[in-house]
Amino acid sequence: MQTKNKKTNKKKRIPTTVVASLASLSLIIGGFFLFNNYAHSKKIKAYDYMANVFYLESIKENKEVKKENTSDNVESNEEVQEEEKPTVQVDNPVNYIGYLEIPKINLNKGFFDVNDSNNNVEKNIYVSPTSSYPNVKNGNLIIAGHSGTGWKAFFNNLYRLNKDDYVFVTYGSKKYSYKIDRIYKQNKTGKIAIYRDYEKTTLTLVTCTNNDSETQTIYIAYLVLEQDI
Repeated sequence: MQTKNKKTNKKKRIPTTVVASLASLSLIIGGFFLFNNYAHSKKIKAYDYMANVFYLESIKENKEVKKENTSDNVESNEEVQEEEKPTVQVDNPVNYIGYLEIPKINLNKGFFDVNDSNNNVEKNIYVSPTSSYPNVKNGNLIIAGHSGTGWKAFFNNLYRLNKDDYVFVTYGSKKYSYKIDRIYKQNKTGKIAIYRDYEKTTLTLVTCTNNDSETQTIYIAYLVLEQDI
């Protein structure tokens, strides 16, 4: 009876070569996905860098065009009527309307208008439809983003931020400087409660809590400086 069991056990054993092959295949597949995520992440960063360059250049060109048009208007009315210069419009090549910059975590990410189809947390950082843009006094710009792993985890390092750290938003032709005033957690319910001073212009950042699948973290920052670019 024992001899029969031994034979049965022998038949059920998987050859070591098969085990080694499966392990190698798993490593190759895992390595492929890791490399793919890494490559995609690098591609996004390079794309955002170039887009930011174009965005800032377009602002400069628009300012130069405004100056030219202003100087033309100084001419006599007769000359203006004889030869009116058309207004030059410089398009933003990627449709970003602004940039979120956090030097402490090496983040510089463009964001779309709330009505743009790319304003989606699965594609980019996400501007909440209930937001106000930075030029609205006492308004609140609310931006959410994924954390964790993968190319779309743009807010993965937000957990490194502390009170009094600076966050910058470029919007229009101005740069807005915010200082973090409060950081708190909430359970994931599909909604967030924002506790802020309604007498201050606010930036709210939202992401999943680091190493905690049950909660999300909210960062409240207030405007401290507004500068022309």
